Amino acid sequence: MPDIEKRGENSYRLTVSCGHDNTGKQIRKRKTINLAHIKPEKQMDEATKQLHLFQAEVERGTFLDGGKLSFGEFIDRWLADYAEPTLAPKTLYEYKGNIRRIKTALGHIKLNKLQPNHLVGFYNNLREDGIRLDKTYAPKEGFADELLGSRGLTIDDLKDRAGVSAQTIAKLKLGETVSQATAAKICKALNLQEQTLFDIAGKPGGLSERSILHHHRLISSILTCAVQWQLILISPAARVKAPKVDRKEAKHFSIEQTEYILELLEDEPLKYRTMLTLAIYGGMRLGELAALQWSDIDTEKGTLKINKALQYIPGEETFVKNTKNKSSDRPVSLPGSVIALLREYKLWQNAKKAQMGNLWHEEGFLFTTFDGRRIYPGTISKWSLNFLRRHNEAVMNDETIPEDKKEAYLLPENNFHSMRHTSASILINQGVDTITVSKRLGHARTSTTTDIYAHLLKDSDQAAADKLENVLTKKKKGKEREAE
Repeated sequence: MPDIEKRGENSYRLTVSCGHDNTGKQIRKRKTINLAHIKPEKQMDEATKQLHLFQAEVERGTFLDGGKLSFGEFIDRWLADYAEPTLAPKTLYEYKGNIRRIKTALGHIKLNKLQPNHLVGFYNNLREDGIRLDKTYAPKEGFADELLGSRGLTIDDLKDRAGVSAQTIAKLKLGETVSQATAAKICKALNLQEQTLFDIAGKPGGLSERSILHHHRLISSILTCAVQWQLILISPAARVKAPKVDRKEAKHFSIEQTEYILELLEDEPLKYRTMLTLAIYGGMRLGELAALQWSDIDTEKGTLKINKALQYIPGEETFVKNTKNKSSDRPVSLPGSVIALLREYKLWQNAKKAQMGNLWHEEGFLFTTFDGRRIYPGTISKWSLNFLRRHNEAVMNDETIPEDKKEAYLLPENNFHSMRHTSASILINQGVDTITVSKRLGHARTSTTTDIYAHLLKDSDQAAADKLENVLTKKKKGKEREAE
């Protein structure tokens, strides 16, 4: 018979019988519920309602017993029932990387026995030297020649033989790192030792506080779901202080440096010049820039639509997805000079398309490989960094520039995302209001903009105060002169 037992001031234990085991012993399922949110005189009615629902769960076989379920088993259920059907592919991929660590350390603990001290100990363990298991492998100098040149292999040959994507091979040709598993596949396919083609990259030591914070947020999300599914009453993560991460100032270029970059781009290939110019003027994310199609551009109105992003998961092909959030879908106005550059670039691409003929893969993207296929997003960021490094190297080797003057010509070797920050910082410095900047960047909340660019807004606020003082002081002095 179903049973309700009052266990505390607002706590009730529900018991449901569900047959007998092979020894004849009655099987009982129990669940404790907290009804603190219900008025005392209504609690028994609510408990009775919950008992009927609980009995239906048991009879359907959908009840998960938090007392018998380990944390690792619940994570698997959370992945299958929530994460995989609802999360974006790249988010899910990143979560699974952190989940491997979480399950190794905490997966054996019963879900209802997981305590805050278990989580604190886990976070401290992540700070220890040697905890990093995510070693990456960088291709040695001459990698492409060794693979494709001397062996007479094409990219298609190698990706089929090693079972990796064409984007992975392209990434290696650019000198970017890959996982140990990918490096092992390639070396096995070629019957070579890993040290022949790769160097171990990555940083030794523990994880960064930001990475530990990501683990904490993931655990919190999983345990919140366990509470919502009524497997536990309270999430132990709610009683653990989140790892503190100091917000770093967003790296960006000054107005003078940005003008210099645009000047330098005049001598670069048109495709990459257009990429970086759009990034500076449009302030879009890397994936948003890579996903732009010609149908998104309105040269008559001088606008472009951002409504998708191009992403990449190691070992898979690139794919187009929706933008980060609803507010990320946005129109972005462009000045006449950028529209003129886009028209010039379109003519250049049309000429390339005509040269390729039937070999051109028409997908409508702005930025493509030589045969019209969508570009690998890392190509843009890699080229951007190499562009800055090439310039700085040229400055250092230029004998016509005095040694004590060279520093003035050097540019910070910031990553591609700094172009987005540069666009925002220039707008803020020019007095554009935060709401407009936030909408242009596609932030979900204005507070995100103010958090990221707090240091710039502080400078703008001081400038506003100085202007206010100048105006009022002038008026005061004018009145004093009139009184005289």
